[in-house]
Amino acid sequence: MNKSLEPAIGCARLRGRSSPRRNNMTASSQARTKASPPLAEFIALVGLISSLVALSIDAMLPALPQIASDLGVQDMRQTQWVITSLIFGMSFGQLFFGPLSDSYGRKFGILTGILLFCLGSMLAMTATSLPMLLVGRVLQGIGVAGPRIASLALVRDIYVGDAMARVMSFVMMVFIMVPMVAPLVGQAVLLAFSWRAIFGLFIVLSTIAALWLVIRQPETLGVANRRPFRVQAIWRTTVAVVHHPRVLGFSITAGLIFGALLSYVASAQAIFQGIYQLGEAFPFYFGALAFGIGVASFANSGLVVRFGAERLTVTGLWGLLFFTTLLTLIAFGNQGIPPLWAFMGLGFLMFFCVGILFGNLNALAMVPLGRMAGIGAAVVGSVSNVVAVLVSALVGWFYNDTLLPILLGICVCSIAALLIVGQIRNLPDTPLE
Repeated sequence: MNKSLEPAIGCARLRGRSSPRRNNMTASSQARTKASPPLAEFIALVGLISSLVALSIDAMLPALPQIASDLGVQDMRQTQWVITSLIFGMSFGQLFFGPLSDSYGRKFGILTGILLFCLGSMLAMTATSLPMLLVGRVLQGIGVAGPRIASLALVRDIYVGDAMARVMSFVMMVFIMVPMVAPLVGQAVLLAFSWRAIFGLFIVLSTIAALWLVIRQPETLGVANRRPFRVQAIWRTTVAVVHHPRVLGFSITAGLIFGALLSYVASAQAIFQGIYQLGEAFPFYFGALAFGIGVASFANSGLVVRFGAERLTVTGLWGLLFFTTLLTLIAFGNQGIPPLWAFMGLGFLMFFCVGILFGNLNALAMVPLGRMAGIGAAVVGSVSNVVAVLVSALVGWFYNDTLLPILLGICVCSIAALLIVGQIRNLPDTPLE
């Protein structure tokens, strides 16, 4: 659900403008596009590859009670680590696979990541204890960072400007649909088999994606355009990001918002099946709230052109704080558990605000990166993921079978994000060199 969105602001700036770089790239991009699969097939392939992240998170949600029972987990709060451990692994995988795909090609980065993802899935599938399962999930997270990072680079290699914006909008349509249906897929597997079979499904789908990529998609990064893999470059970019107030500030803010979302996702099964007793209807309610993020993602592409990313970010943060505070007050009046109608109605509006924030925060963090955009995006993603995991773990520790810890956590994250953005929004976008 992290969910790694293409910067809407960048796409907006490309419309109606041209540059020598764009003209030079267009010719080579068109040549490479001729060797690629048809557009519909290419979108389906990239959509499948990039959606492995969301599938790996959301398909596991219905299985958490069964995992706890089979592995002898006494404290149900510990099952939330099954979700956050994958994001933790991605934090490190992003730093590795970004430069790796620049050095050895996009297909190598994707296939290497899928191999690690499958190994992690096998380890998790055969786990006999929670620690063993978590190690498998961390390995899954490291691996799935490869397809996530390299598939977006693959799109950038082939398409530029408006064409890239169009392709990414279709890819995002596929990506957004996954959180809505993944819990339903996980539950269907549980009804027929056990939680271990869900990891088998991950292996099957990732193998299909790998074979599809090998057979149908040519390499898009020529040998002449590849750069040597240097650890020093990663370190220099990391130091530069940490010392740039706007990049670091927007990265931390993105992590706070992602952490707020992740704290809900990690507890979603307990909320819908434990608190509201919705049983097998859980995936439908979960998907309804996820739809709010999808609606916002589509709306944002038009809103950002009219209002700008910074203004939308501030508005989205205030909106998130307002709706969350309102739901928190209702929860306080109902012993920590708001009526289902209030949770779904206000929750949809909360997630709409989150959807507005995701793309804009990532775009704002990347504006000063310039020539460091490749490795810089990986560093920004890693910083955001680490913050998100810490926030989710802290909120999850205070979970008490009510919605108050989660709602209060989102309020605190929103306030902290507003304070950070208020400090950095007027600072100059000095490019990193």
